[in-house]
Amino acid sequence: QVHLVESGGGLVQAGGSLRLSCAVSGLPTSTYVMAWFRQAPGKEREYAATINWNSSARKYASFVNGRFTISRDNDRNMVYLQMDNLKPEDTAVYYCAVGQIFPGTRVRDHEYWGQGTQVTVSS
Repeated sequence: QVHLVESGGGLVQAGGSLRLSCAVSGLPTSTYVMAWFRQAPGKEREYAATINWNSSARKYASFVNGRFTISRDNDRNMVYLQMDNLKPEDTAVYYCAVGQIFPGTRVRDHEYWGQGTQVTVSS
């Protein structure tokens, strides 16, 4: 059975940083695309970032604007999202996802999802 568990969320002031982690078990992530999405209250889940299987390609949503960095560690079955210069509009539940399509910007591109971690940015 596949499990994705996100961690690292929390409350941070605007301009601050957080590093999200996602631990994957139950499948060999080294052959999969891994992604981060987010969902703010009352809004649809939206794409944030993707990384391909060997970290040779990354893609980011336009709102990232150089503030986030996605990375992965295939030996540990982990994916990370370093978020810097956070803004109040980044407040959302952040989800990691696993799929086989790059860049995989659509929710339906990903087969497995975590339960999410809350990120709250105060002004």
